[in-house]
Amino acid sequence: MRAVSVHEDVIVLESRLWHTTCTVLRSGPASSRGGEEGFVIDSPVLPDELELLPALLAQAQFPFTGLLATHGDFDHLLGRLAFPGAPMAVAETTAARLRAHPGVAQRSLRELDERFYLERPVPLALGSLEALSVPGYCGIGEHELELHPADGHTVDGMAIWAPWAAVLICGDYLSPLEIPTPEASLDAYLATLARLEPLVSQAAHVVPGHGGVLSSEAALDLLAEDRAYLEGLRSNGARATLPPRRSGREQRRLHAANVARLAKAAGP
Repeated sequence: MRAVSVHEDVIVLESRLWHTTCTVLRSGPASSRGGEEGFVIDSPVLPDELELLPALLAQAQFPFTGLLATHGDFDHLLGRLAFPGAPMAVAETTAARLRAHPGVAQRSLRELDERFYLERPVPLALGSLEALSVPGYCGIGEHELELHPADGHTVDGMAIWAPWAAVLICGDYLSPLEIPTPEASLDAYLATLARLEPLVSQAAHVVPGHGGVLSSEAALDLLAEDRAYLEGLRSNGARATLPPRRSGREQRRLHAANVARLAKAAGP
């Protein structure tokens, strides 16, 4: 697991599997430790990475208040395994998704573990979740996190903006590794990109759900590429041009799935 400090109050961890990111964030500033709060946003994936997470926070002297997840895909919900019983907050849309489809995250994790011969000390138990109003705010010490709707990739989700650190945690958007996958709605995905754009312009760092930390300039370039790809997908279907540097075999497979999904949504 790779760890990068992008601000005195923000550490980004990158899992060895799927480069899934986990952002550890405290209220700061570093000079006033009293009354600090801290969140773990999303999660690494592998068992040894999750086991190390509490020790990493302690070593970095980051407080732990609770868990946040940008959306309901199982690989972003595994903080529960590192901090059993800790409070977890998600967007109202994510809470509704998880209630409507109980057990899906757990089954997906079991399938992953069987595929890669992974063993975990305990099964995933999500327990009760706090549903956050999005758009809205979430207090952290003397600061507030801004919560912005981020649906389209899935039916749920939120992007998290930490204004004092100028860090945007955007969930499964703006990945330097994967093409956009509008599993819920192509139009909603494009609307999320439009909402993210002004935040990306202000950001010192952007944390995608999969891939390394991005500068504002790099994230804006990816956003333009993703928008062009999605617009091409809508107008040209299978003939849409894949983004540069994201056109390998796996990305072509994802593109084929996007085309099939769009055709199914269009109906006969």
